[in-house]
Parts: sequence; C-alpha cells; structure tokens
Amino acid sequence: MATTNDMAVRAEGRADHSPATVQEPPAPENPAPPPAKPFAVAAAYVAAAALLIGTQGLGMNFVAANTSQIQGAFGATQLEINWLIAAYMAPNVSLTLILTKVRTQFGLRRFAEIGICIFVTASLLHLLAHDLHSAIGVRFLAGMAASPISTLGFLYMLEAFPPARKMSWGLSLALTCSAVTPTMARLISPVLLDIGQWQGLYMMAIGLALISLAVIFYLPLTPIPHAKVLQRLDFISYPLIAIGFGLLAVILVMGRLVWWLEAPWVGWCLALAILSLGLAVAIEINRETPLLNVRWLMSREMLHITAVLLVFRIVLSEQTSGALALFQNLGLLNEQSRGLYVVILLASLCGGLLCGATLKPERVPLLHGVALLCICAGAAMDSQATNLTRPDNMYLSQALIAFGGALFLPPAMLTGLMAALRQGPTFITSFIVVFLFTQSLGGLIGSAFFGSFVTLREKFHSSLLVEHLSLSDPAVAERLRQLSAVYGKLLTDGRLLNAEGVALFAQQASREANILAYNDAFLLIAVLAGTAFGGLIIHLLYARLRSARFFSRPAEAL
Repeated sequence: MATTNDMAVRAEGRADHSPATVQEPPAPENPAPPPAKPFAVAAAYVAAAALLIGTQGLGMNFVAANTSQIQGAFGATQLEINWLIAAYMAPNVSLTLILTKVRTQFGLRRFAEIGICIFVTASLLHLLAHDLHSAIGVRFLAGMAASPISTLGFLYMLEAFPPARKMSWGLSLALTCSAVTPTMARLISPVLLDIGQWQGLYMMAIGLALISLAVIFYLPLTPIPHAKVLQRLDFISYPLIAIGFGLLAVILVMGRLVWWLEAPWVGWCLALAILSLGLAVAIEINRETPLLNVRWLMSREMLHITAVLLVFRIVLSEQTSGALALFQNLGLLNEQSRGLYVVILLASLCGGLLCGATLKPERVPLLHGVALLCICAGAAMDSQATNLTRPDNMYLSQALIAFGGALFLPPAMLTGLMAALRQGPTFITSFIVVFLFTQSLGGLIGSAFFGSFVTLREKFHSSLLVEHLSLSDPAVAERLRQLSAVYGKLLTDGRLLNAEGVALFAQQASREANILAYNDAFLLIAVLAGTAFGGLIIHLLYARLRSARFFSRPAEAL
C-alpha cells in the first residue's frame, strides 16, 4: 500500500509557491543546459525513483503475496503468519509523519544517507530469521526502516521534473510506481521461492537495497533549507499517534481472522488506540504550532477529501482482496495467474501515463468520474464469477479496475496538497495524517471490510445450500456416488467410501458458497463505486448552481 507524500515539501520549495520563482526571472532560476543532458539527468532520477519505490514496495508485499508458501517455511498457521503483516504495518503507518520534520530539521542529504543505511541493515536481518518469532521482530524493524525509503522515492521522482510538471507527471508516476509493486511482487515471487523460499524472496530485496544505497550516494537530491521545526511536545504527541495508528493496523490485519467479537484483546487494543489518539488530539488542539492542525482537519473541505480518499481505498480492495483472493480460494497460486498480473500491470501503467499527461486541477472531477465508472464496470463484470472462472476470464474487468485505480489517486492527492499549501507550509504534516489514514490504514480498512463481508456472506450461502441438499434427493445421491467412485480402488469399506464422498461433496458446497460470497462482494463494490459516481455528479451540479446563483445576484447584494 504506500505511505509518503513528502513530495509537498519539494513542491512547496520549488513550485509556483516559491518566493524565488516570483523574484527571479525564469532563465536564472532554471538555466538551460544542453538538450541531451536534461533528458539524461531526468531519466536517471526517474529510474532512481522507480528503484527506491520498487525496493520498498516489494519488501512490503513479498509476505502479503505469499502467505501460504511462507507459512510452510516457518511451520506456522494461516493466523500466525499474518502477524508478519501486522508487525510490518504497525510502525509503518505513522512514521512518515515525524520523519517529515526530522528531514526538514537535519537536512535531506543526511536523512537520505542514514535512511538507506538503516533500510539495508533491516533487509539483511531477514536472512537471519529462521522461526516465526524472529521473523516478526525483523518485520517490525523493516516497517520502520521502509518509511524513509518510500519518502525518498517520491522526492527523486519529483526531482526529475520542472516545477510546472511536478504535480502532474511527477505525482502521477510516483503514485503509479507505488501502486504496481503488489502486482510485481506476485509476478516475480514464484521464481524467487523456487530459489530459496523466504530467504530467496529477501535476497532480491537485499540486492535492490544495496543498489539503492549506491544510487543515493551517487545521485544526490537538491538540498532543501534547514529549519528548526521539532518541538518538545512533538515527542509526546507523536508516540501517542504512533500507538493509536499501530494498534489500529494490528486490529485491521488480525481482526477478521480471529473474528472481531471473539478475541478480547481486539477490544482492549481498540480502547487503547482510541485513548492514545484522543490524548494526542487533546494536546495538539491547544498548541500554537501543532504537529497536526485538528481544527483544519475537521473542516468541511478536509472531511470531503478524506471521504473521497477512503472510498477509493475501499472500492479498490476489489482487486487486492477480491479477485486475487477468489482465485486463491479456487486453488490457483501466483504461477497460474501470471497473465492476469501482466494485464493489471500494463493497465496500471497506462492509467498512470494518461493521468500524468492530463492532470490539471480543473480536470480532477473528470478523472475521478472516469475512474469510478471503470471500477464500477469492472466489479460488476466480476460479480458473475463461477467455479469455472479462471484468470483469463477477468482480463478485461481487472484491467478496467487497475486503470481506474491509477487514474483516481493522483487527482485526489493533488486536491489535498493544494488545500494544504493554500493554508501554509505548516499544514503539510497535517495533510500527511489524512494521507496515512486513508491510504495505509484505509487499505487495511478496505481489506478488512471486504474479507469480513465475504465471511458473513459465505456463512449465509452455506446455510442456504445445505438446507436444500438432502440424501434422499436422487441428484444428490448420484453426485455422492460419483464422488465416492474416486476412492473406489483404494477403499473397500462401503461406509468409509460413502464418508469420503460426503466430505468431497461438502468441500464442493463450501467452494460454491465462497464463490457466491465473492460475487456479492464484487456487486457491493460496484454499487459503492456507482454511488460515489452519483455523489460526484450531484456535488458538481450543486457547485455549478451555487456559482450561477452567486454571479446572478445584484452587485449591491454582494
């Protein structure tokens, strides 16, 4: 999922908001070098950004994409192996918030060098993890070390473009690179697992981290002005925010697996998270220079932006937690879905390139509308899945969803950044809270919501299927005989043979109930995307009517 919007600092310092841009003529500010050199330098920075974002994203998604295979390597249950995901996300979802101030106070160069060294060390520790408990500790450290790397990836991408294109091409390509890393992890994982299981996955992660280390030292970023921005109360507020966000991340990862109302520790963690965040808000709301401006975050504009970003993360869970999980439920591994992953990857890249070429503030509603229609259409097509559905049957629908996802986030991000920059540079860290909540925690919310809905609907469909199945039904009896015949050459006892047939029949009924549950979830996502599209149209009509009414009023009334 992706957790850095420190690109705002680069935009703030070098885009149209910069005082230097106003006072200096364009030629001295951006001297014209030879034609070949700017392109080569820009390409180098784009490649460095893609490398850094890919290194961080693959390191994060290798576990999530291969839980079944890693589960066997550690001899763990499905529930236990998901603690690796929870341990990674717990520190990762909030650390960017304080790192923004750390980078500003101590300098970008020092931040980059120390950050990449810590990340390389954390990557090397994966080779020393040979049991689940040590792996959980290593994943926690990796989650901490990954935050500055994703930040650097965004900054390198923005460095490649002139100020006029930072918020179009720079923003779109950075977010697209971040969005395709889960698909890339699934695409290349089978080969790495064949080489060396868990260690094979992270041998590649270590190699990428070492290359990133060389790139950062060889290709430095343009320094930004230092400023003393860290204050004493930051070291009280941030730990409270980190505890609250971290506990929420653990709850969202593990809650649907232990079930929300069955494990008492889920309730205690939720209570502690609410208490921690409540204390942080109580401290920040009374500060003159807060780490996060609570009053601004509760404004109508920011609540609208937060809702838009959160809805996006929930509807996009159709792809990450829906279609791919359906094929896993049908017994297909990453090896059998490579064609689908290639289609998703290409569609995401096309969406990112189109967004980069067309993104402007006035086109944000149009891009959002197209994205929501693509996601709605794709999810509706997926809701017709059967037990014969295979990855090649979902090429078009998943391409639409991936394309829509790539179109949606950069415009929403641009809107939030512009709102923060209008208020002033101190509001950037407050917007980071919104982005972290809606993207990092929002992705977990989407997965938890989708998975919980599928579980509930599976129980519902199972009860309906079992209710209409009877051994006295000739069709059911014939099906049981066919299934029992599979073991006819191995078992001679009639009772055992019949029991095996019943067990196979129950498995088929459970599989059908799961498919129906996923279809319900796909349809729900289509309805949510369609409702969001309708809300967008209503919002635009209301804004146009309000503007027309304002301009039609007499001058003396104004």
